[in-house]
Amino acid sequence: MSLSVTLPADLVQAESMTLASLKKALSDRQQRRWTVTWRFEGLRVLKPALRLAKALEDAGHDVVLGWPDAGSAALAQRESSELATHCFALKDLMLSEDPEITGRLLLAIGPQPSDYEMVEQICKSWQGTVVLLNGKLEDAGVGIGSVARARRKGFLSIWRSAFHLEPLAEGALLQTEVEMWHLFKADPDGYRFLGTMPSKPDAEAIDMALNGESDSLGRQLGAVDRFIEDLSS
Repeated sequence: MSLSVTLPADLVQAESMTLASLKKALSDRQQRRWTVTWRFEGLRVLKPALRLAKALEDAGHDVVLGWPDAGSAALAQRESSELATHCFALKDLMLSEDPEITGRLLLAIGPQPSDYEMVEQICKSWQGTVVLLNGKLEDAGVGIGSVARARRKGFLSIWRSAFHLEPLAEGALLQTEVEMWHLFKADPDGYRFLGTMPSKPDAEAIDMALNGESDSLGRQLGAVDRFIEDLSS
């Protein structure tokens, strides 16, 4: 089967692709824990997150936004009067037992490894769907011991990716359909589609697919910078 896959030309198109992929994922009533990843250095996620939440509201979802701390929640409330009453700090949501809140779609923005236990606690009692936007719950500092293994087999294993867009040193990785990962190689005149994989490729698989050529550091960094600039324009 031949797939016609292209990278988004800018952030607006990336957000549109995210919404389409996420809406499709949310139609799966059996799976209620999803991730959305925009992995760009320096991306200010506040406004894109609010736009995504508003688009989900317009699509008929009752959305709650969970922010890492009270300061970021307050900033979001000031930025969007429409969504002000929907913005909470994750700590406040962890303490909530109101089914009017916990039955909604939770968009948790940017939780980090230090938030692992808090997010896990929220998910234990959250009746609605939870979407992690640019979340990074796995802590490299935990290492490969029993705690890390238990987390990977337990709480971290329940999440599925609804959308993923990531610049690489020599290309880009895009996932727009569940279990479909598309790899692109950075050429001087743009990005060339290499192929589709049924699961997220690891670093070794990516290197092999990109032909294992040893390019200069300048070219590698240039490929990343060019992709980020394209999305930011």
